This record gives sequence, structure tokens and C-alpha cells, in this order.
Amino acid sequence: MATRRAVVTGASSGIGEAAARALRAGGWDVVGVARRADRLQALEEATGVVAFAADLTRQEDVDALALWLADTGPVHALVHVAGGARGTERVEDARPADWQWMFEANVLSAQRLVAALLPQLRAAAASDGHADTLFVTSTAAVTAYPGGSGYNAAKAGEAMLAHALRLELNGEPIRVIEVAPGMVFTEEFTLNRLGGDQYAAERVYEGVANPLTAEDVADVIAYALNAPGHVNLDLITMRPVAQSAQHLLARGPLRVRNAEV
Repeated sequence: MATRRAVVTGASSGIGEAAARALRAGGWDVVGVARRADRLQALEEATGVVAFAADLTRQEDVDALALWLADTGPVHALVHVAGGARGTERVEDARPADWQWMFEANVLSAQRLVAALLPQLRAAAASDGHADTLFVTSTAAVTAYPGGSGYNAAKAGEAMLAHALRLELNGEPIRVIEVAPGMVFTEEFTLNRLGGDQYAAERVYEGVANPLTAEDVADVIAYALNAPGHVNLDLITMRPVAQSAQHLLARGPLRVRNAEV
């Protein structure tokens, strides 16, 4: 079988970039998709990931991506990482424009990509045994928290898209995988959510022992895609040990209670 090819969105930074690097290191052909062409170009030069600049909130960009992929080889996996959060306001104070952006970036981009690339995924599955779709959502998709309502709603929408897609593809050799991380420290996610406030972004992680990294999530993505084709990891929830639940976060060193010295 020819080398498998994955399309990784959000590949210019954070989890998307780490996933593109991990898959490439594991022998995959990888197409990295994001808006920032300069960062994609640097990734291409460093790793061999093929860059394709696109804004996934624009249908014309998604159509252009699908046409280019069809001309350049098979698509065995869609790894949808692109998305994001804006704002931490209460429902009554939220800006509808922020919610609209989150729905476009997290949910409609996923729908656009599935609709555009499913014919190519089906062709790869028919030729090579199976194909994959993988969506990076969030623990925010299942647990609400004050100030998170817009992101909760957007990620829950993306998660429901994945759940419905899995049912719709029943009987086809196409896996639908959801990876839902809790607290992940990346260079941009929280900073962007908080409008560029570096101090506020740093406080989110202050005192937390080893929040997840982008590379941690990328390892799980690579594991799920490299599992035998008949094994589907429907939902992988991952958190740092310091975060027992969305609302329960330990700050400070982790220590064993009542341990004998």
C-alpha cells in the first residue's frame, strides 16, 4: 500500500502543528492547512509537510483545497484541529460576533471539510482498506463552565457533528475519532481567547503542574490514526493529572497524601 496521506488543519501552530509534525515523523505524507502561509512555509521547510494556505470559514477556500488534493494524491485521513475560542463573558454579556466566529471556525468549518473531502476519503478507503476522520474538540464540549458558554456551545456542536457522522457512515470502512483535551498549554489558544492579554493568559496556567502540551495531544492523535484499521477510538478524553474535572484544578505541586517519609 502506498504511504498514507493526512490533511491536518490548524497546522500553523499549537496542536495542529504538533500533529502534522508527529504524523510526518511517523511516515505519513501530510498536508498542513491554515491561514498563515508564512508559518506553513516554515513548517514545510523544516519537516516536509506540504503547505496549503486556506481560511476554512470561506467555502471557496475549502473548495480550492479539495480540488488541489484531488489533483495531487489520495486522502486517507482528515485531522480537523482548526478552531478556537473568543471571550470569557457571561451569556448576558457575550458579543454575538464572537459566538458567530466560534461557530464558523469550530462547527461549519468541520461540515465544509467533511462535505468536500468525503468523496476522496471514500476512494482511499475503497483502495487501501480504510480512511479516517479525526476531530479535536474539547472537554468544554461536555461540561459547561461560567464564562465558557460560547465555546461550550461551539465545541458541543462540533462533537455532535462527529457523533452523527459516525452513525451516518455505519457500514463504511471510515473511522470517526474524537479527541477531547482538557487544559493544554499552547502559545496562542488562551492568549487569543483573552484578546492578547499576556498577563491574564499566564494566570490561567499559574501553579498548574504539567498541563498538557500540544505534543501530548499529537501523540494521541498519531496513536489513534496508526491503530489497526478495524479499531475505532470513538472518544478519547485527556486531561493533565492536575485537572480532575473541568471545575477541579490543583495548583501547586502534586503530593501524595499521608505518605510516609
